[in-house]
Amino acid sequence: MRKPKIVILGAGYGGLMTATRLQKQLGVNEADIILINKNDYHYETTWLHEASAGTLHHDRVRYDIRDVIDSQKVHFVQATVEEIKVEENRVILEGNEEVVYDYLVIALGAESETFGIKGLKEHAFSISNVNAARQIREHIEYQFATYNVEAEKKDERLSIVVGGAGFTGIEFLGELANRIPELCREYDVDFHKVKLICVEAAPTVLPGFDPELVNYAVSYLEKKGVEFRIGTAIKEAVPGGIIVGKGEDEVEEIKAETIVWAAGVRGSSIIEKSGFDAMRGRVKVELDLRVPSIDNVFIVGDCALIINEEINRPYPPTAQIAMQQGEVCARNLAALVRGKNELETFSFDNKGTVCSLGEDEAIGTAFGKKVVGAKASLLKKVIDNRSLYMIGGPSLVMKKGKFNIF
Repeated sequence: MRKPKIVILGAGYGGLMTATRLQKQLGVNEADIILINKNDYHYETTWLHEASAGTLHHDRVRYDIRDVIDSQKVHFVQATVEEIKVEENRVILEGNEEVVYDYLVIALGAESETFGIKGLKEHAFSISNVNAARQIREHIEYQFATYNVEAEKKDERLSIVVGGAGFTGIEFLGELANRIPELCREYDVDFHKVKLICVEAAPTVLPGFDPELVNYAVSYLEKKGVEFRIGTAIKEAVPGGIIVGKGEDEVEEIKAETIVWAAGVRGSSIIEKSGFDAMRGRVKVELDLRVPSIDNVFIVGDCALIINEEINRPYPPTAQIAMQQGEVCARNLAALVRGKNELETFSFDNKGTVCSLGEDEAIGTAFGKKVVGAKASLLKKVIDNRSLYMIGGPSLVMKKGKFNIF
């Protein structure tokens, strides 16, 4: 009998978890498993804010995919996905190459969402991948290095605007607040000349988070020099700054040479290009993680939309939910390969959420309790190490883990 072919698109949290769990559950003779990813490495998306600020080297946030897959069971292909032909069970890759499948797992991750704001793509950075993080770090360092060598010092070189006060924005601000004093010492810059501004259109920082913890975070970051502009929308990004406003009439220009957009993500644009019924690149999947009416296509991670019935809103796309989806997806694929039709339904087990505020500060909830400060920071590192352990075991933790816990 011909072995069924399972193709996994993307080696982010959801895709890599699916692949590593499948290689444990299926024998060599049961299925051909192909993992396709643009890069030959996986990167920890939840660490990119550290690499962007320069508090963690960009090589620390990534590891070789081949280090965690069993080459006897999973065939890795480094390629860029262009389109999915669902009716033909084909995936089109860059260069007009194609891969056919019996079962498909779409785990293509997220893309930055600018919501149509003029000038953002041209004049703002986005914390979207390893190279983008490296570019942000180098750009900020260049501004500091250039400030004191110019005949006419431009204070806007020392102004950094972060658009968005969600998790990514707040965690990036926390890292920047730690990094800026170091940059000032290194480049002989007066700390009081530096401006670190967070612009958020929503009426609060970290929308949906516990208000007491939000107040703790805002107070801590303000003491570190962060200025918050809450309820203020970015209207446009222009060369050397942004236009913001609280309404139609109240408009202001903030001059800054560094604009970092951290206010939104969407699912992969390949989802719409391939004809799926989607909302901002996310498909509302069935409880078994399959696409409605398409029995051989699963979606996990940022491209999957699942409703939290308690609040009747979609779960936010996080690493935690993507990894849990990957585990369920792998078990369901193994069941289908073995001829079983009863599949497991996905139920998100929220183990808590922690938002870092720098190297040794954080806020969060775990097992129904609030945690702040060093305890929360320690918990964050434990979560990061656990993510590594679940994919690559103890060896990956020893190689890439965070051990500066005291």
